[in-house]
Amino acid sequence: MFYNTYISNDATKVVIRCLGRGLFSTLAIITLLFAVPFLAKAETQADTLSLAKVIERVQQQHPTLKVFQFRANALDGAAQTQALTPGYEIGFDVDNVIGTGEFQGIESAEFSVSLSSVIELGDKLAARKGVVSEQRAVLEAERKITALNLLAETTRRYIDVLAAQSQLQLAIDGLMLAEETQTVVAERAQVGVTSDAELKRAQAAVFNAKLVAETQLQQLDYAKLALSMMWGESKVSFDSLQGNLFAFTDDVALEPLFEKVKYSPAITAFLTQAQLKEAELRFAKTQSSSNISWSVGVKQLQQTNDMALTAGFSMPLFNSERNAGEIISAQAAKEQVLANREVALLELYGQLYRAYASRKQAIITVNRLQSSVIPTLTSALEDTKRAYEQGLYSYLDYLTAREELLFARRALIDSAASALRYGVDIEQLIAEPLPASQHTFFNDFSEPAGFSNAAKGHIK
Repeated sequence: MFYNTYISNDATKVVIRCLGRGLFSTLAIITLLFAVPFLAKAETQADTLSLAKVIERVQQQHPTLKVFQFRANALDGAAQTQALTPGYEIGFDVDNVIGTGEFQGIESAEFSVSLSSVIELGDKLAARKGVVSEQRAVLEAERKITALNLLAETTRRYIDVLAAQSQLQLAIDGLMLAEETQTVVAERAQVGVTSDAELKRAQAAVFNAKLVAETQLQQLDYAKLALSMMWGESKVSFDSLQGNLFAFTDDVALEPLFEKVKYSPAITAFLTQAQLKEAELRFAKTQSSSNISWSVGVKQLQQTNDMALTAGFSMPLFNSERNAGEIISAQAAKEQVLANREVALLELYGQLYRAYASRKQAIITVNRLQSSVIPTLTSALEDTKRAYEQGLYSYLDYLTAREELLFARRALIDSAASALRYGVDIEQLIAEPLPASQHTFFNDFSEPAGFSNAAKGHIK
């Protein structure tokens, strides 16, 4: 039928102009759309993209994925800062100068030079490092989710192009049927068994079919551009896509899918967030332990010209009571993340069921249209055509049979595309490919250096 369609950009532009001006017949349009690409197959082979090639381009060129490297560099800097121990301070003090009586001038002055620092208690250094480490884990989880969503959207747009290619093929088939009908009506009008009004209606139907074909050409061009923008290009640089719009698996069981949702990146990200909040809670608890400030130095007494060592320490009191509020806040933040996880899991269950049920219905529709509806309507159109040529049926009967067949074929394309899109939705939710799925970004996903498991979402 019209499962695979490859239409070059040059031929598309020519046909758009010709359709608008009514300069070519259907045969000429078909030649432009399909004969030219096959004659130039050797030259255009590189301009036909597969899903694997599209995914590779998106991985390498989409700016969203590049941001995570900069965020990772920022965390490297934060880790370096948090690994520092308290620094040293040098101090200089002058006492008993520029006073009154015997303290006039600097004869009775006392000069002190000291070195001071802080001793951290409560394992604060390890707690700071732990927070940064968990921030890295959160960043990795966000990277997986972003890559998963991005590549799923790319696959949907890939399917949109395949559907647009098939819709264009259907529009061309409809144009051929309209011109065939016009020929039959014209032959009957020549022998006087059909009115001129019916001939004009048949001609109008041809003009309308050309308009539909032109619209589908525009839709295909837009779908290609939308896909190209996924790797940062504002112009279409490919002719067509490889793929079978009707290559999807049969129905799968629902219960195993529900179990897999629990381990999807969207859910495990909450556990990673909870681990970060746990690290922040540990850090808050370390602040209950008071640090000890110490200093040592040398003091010179000008009046006696003697020198002496100085030493001292200090520590704040009641830190545990003053820090209780921070601990409560950190504990509440952790519990909130775990509660949000349960909410998100319920929402994902609902989304999964909707996608599962919709995919199941779309597959049933495709199977019934292919096995019974379309073959029956095709046979009915042939019978109606013969009956119309013999004067047994009216032009309206002939037109209705033709439109019913086109409507069924259009519904077949829409249902097949919907089944593929819902399949992508399920894969995105469970972070695993469906069995033997052709249009999956998991099977076609190749990992570049520094981007391992970014979209697979498998939890190790």
